[in-house]
Amino acid sequence: MSGSKLSVASVRGSVKELLAASAEKKRNFVETIELQIGLKNYDPQRDKRFSGTVQLPNIPRPRMSLCILADANDIDRAKQIELEYMSVDDLKKLNKNKKLVKKLAKKYDAFLASEALIRQIPRLLGPGLSKAGKFPTPISHAEDLTNKVNEVRSTIKFQLKKVLCLGVAVGHVNMNDDQVLANVMLSINFLVSLLKKNWQNIKSLHIKSTMGKPIRLY
Repeated sequence: MSGSKLSVASVRGSVKELLAASAEKKRNFVETIELQIGLKNYDPQRDKRFSGTVQLPNIPRPRMSLCILADANDIDRAKQIELEYMSVDDLKKLNKNKKLVKKLAKKYDAFLASEALIRQIPRLLGPGLSKAGKFPTPISHAEDLTNKVNEVRSTIKFQLKKVLCLGVAVGHVNMNDDQVLANVMLSINFLVSLLKKNWQNIKSLHIKSTMGKPIRLY
């Protein structure tokens, strides 16, 4: 952890505290663990807004819903692993209707698309998926579909909008502390690498389960 201001031991302690608190008040769903970041010395109006994605070692959102915009070959592959799909004809039926495209973007957390179709998507759907920040990840016929789905599920995105706080899902409470710790440390170090002044831009770091209270890391 080069140049990290956090000791692994202290973060591990916080992770254990969060998991213990969650286990004590068992909910009837699996709580997500979110990393909440407060920034400082950053002017979203003037400074360059950053955006970056990183793949975590453990899937933070196993229930993340995905849909593949698929050519004939990938429709067959999607059926085999019970992945929801839409064909070119399905997309044409939306008729570039903004409301319908928006509804589609809301329905799924993320999209994949057959490589052959990726260029056609703006033409078929207009800018709706891009606007929602859900432009599909391309997949070639040579790539394994299950692996690709897991890759998308384990990738998180840091994107600064107009406010100086960010939140990203970095795990869930059914993980063990090593898995959560690995995800949290990688997420923080990656985020710090995106920032202009690195740690000097970090005001605060908390982890929080869906129903739990925030636990301060930094």
